[in-house]
Amino acid sequence: MTLTEATLRFIAEHRRDDVRVLALQAGKYPDVDMPTALIQIAGRKTAETKIPTWAATEGILYPPHLSMEQCSSEVTARYKASVVSGYDGPCHSLADLTGGFGIDFSFLAPHFRQAIYVERQEVLCQTARHNFPLLGLSTTRVIHADGVDYLQQMPDLDWLYLDPARRDGHGGKTVAIADCEPDVAALESLLLEKAAHVLVKLSPMLDLTQALHTLKHVVAAHVVSVAGECKELLLVLARGEVPQADDVPIRCVNLSTTDDAFTFTRHEEQEASCRYADAPRSYLYEPNASLLKAGAFRSLSYIYNIEKLHTNSHLYTSDEALPCFPGRMFRIDGWCGFGKHEVKELLDGIRKANLTIRNFPATVAEVRKRLKLGEGGETYLFATTLNDGRKILLRCSKT
Repeated sequence: MTLTEATLRFIAEHRRDDVRVLALQAGKYPDVDMPTALIQIAGRKTAETKIPTWAATEGILYPPHLSMEQCSSEVTARYKASVVSGYDGPCHSLADLTGGFGIDFSFLAPHFRQAIYVERQEVLCQTARHNFPLLGLSTTRVIHADGVDYLQQMPDLDWLYLDPARRDGHGGKTVAIADCEPDVAALESLLLEKAAHVLVKLSPMLDLTQALHTLKHVVAAHVVSVAGECKELLLVLARGEVPQADDVPIRCVNLSTTDDAFTFTRHEEQEASCRYADAPRSYLYEPNASLLKAGAFRSLSYIYNIEKLHTNSHLYTSDEALPCFPGRMFRIDGWCGFGKHEVKELLDGIRKANLTIRNFPATVAEVRKRLKLGEGGETYLFATTLNDGRKILLRCSKT
């Protein structure tokens, strides 16, 4: 993509402006490629929060809005790089078979002497050839080809990376590896013929347990959240002896200002003892999104010696504070059933609150309407169910 001097100047002068307003003024700038300029201005704004290293690099070209929304963030890309660099053994060569916009590749590549970006869309290859030298990746190779076709004839490497497309032909979300493109399960043997290790990024919508049983060479799984929202599943495949599916270590991490991490196996989860509370104690714990996705429910009770409120509530309680818990911790200021008078007494003086529903037969909107509360404030409410079936409302505050 080549931009004219007028278009480049317009982008520089209006980089902070609202693209919606600029779009209405297109007629005032006949020498400017306005559609391209608006894409670049909007892309850079998104990159400032999503990919700050790219945003700080002058001259980067950005794709249309949808591609920017779907691409990896810098924080998750850096985490992938840490996963790869943390493994023993050769780490000289890498091929990314599903290059896309190249965010993940740009953070993986510096850890290798040779890095190959493969992408079947020519326009993305052109963008990569422009962007990578600006990011200091001048020695990488950009190959315009279908990743599966390239896999058939590529040389042996140390690592392969794939980010399969996660929607079916009708735009629906997929839950199984076989529904993704390319189908990693069908390619598993060939992938490991070509590389000693394979890192696969999967959607958080996919069934992790099913994935661990579908693929036969998984040595580690990572469930990655950012600021409390589950973003992706990562599977590491390797040659040689591998653990059984139920013994694969699953690392649940929440990437935020302070990273929460918890590792367990399905077998440990099945064997862990789990205690249930008769009533809420002094503190309430809500696991981070990665733990909820991975299903580390009994393990949390066992490891942290805390009680679960109900099998399906996925909330925990204890008399002592546990700041190291991988999730949110609250002080319980009171709780009650849903009788009109007890709720009124519990919420006396409260006009707004943050409301969470866990294992409760109503939606957030329905409960909020019933309680007549606005959103926000310093109070945190949890509508949930105790182990004996009682429906309760917990009033909490952040510690």
